[in-house]
Amino acid sequence: MGKITASRESLIPDPKFGSLLASKFINCLMLDGKKSIAQRIFYDAMDIVAEKITEAEPIEVFNRAIDNVKPAVEVRSKRVGGAAYQVPMQVNRNRQQSLGIRWVLQAVRDKKGRPTHQKLAEEIIAAYKREGAAVTKRENVHRMADANKAFAHFAW
Repeated sequence: MGKITASRESLIPDPKFGSLLASKFINCLMLDGKKSIAQRIFYDAMDIVAEKITEAEPIEVFNRAIDNVKPAVEVRSKRVGGAAYQVPMQVNRNRQQSLGIRWVLQAVRDKKGRPTHQKLAEEIIAAYKREGAAVTKRENVHRMADANKAFAHFAW
């Protein structure tokens, strides 16, 4: 793992859809600086999405999918008098986006045995329909936050 830098300022929209989110996603998908491979995987996945879901543009499906994965609240550990509490907190917009992207990619990488673009397409379609591993992850985070509502007064 190299040093991770904030790419938000220098982010240029992706060539095919002109979307900043897609560009960010491709950067997160990329391993070892191999961007052309990451782009090919992403665009192949989008082609599959276009075949499977006809009622919307593939980039729209992708945007909705990421929106469906974004968490609104998360729990953070806070130590109060020797005990660590899980305190529910609002998630800011940038973090929502990066968590959403990270969870989708994690779900894709956890599946084994098929080409990445197929797994990615399936995960995007699942997230678009509010199902799949990444959405489950978000549900769990929300559930954790809900369960620990009692400690919300520790939020700092």
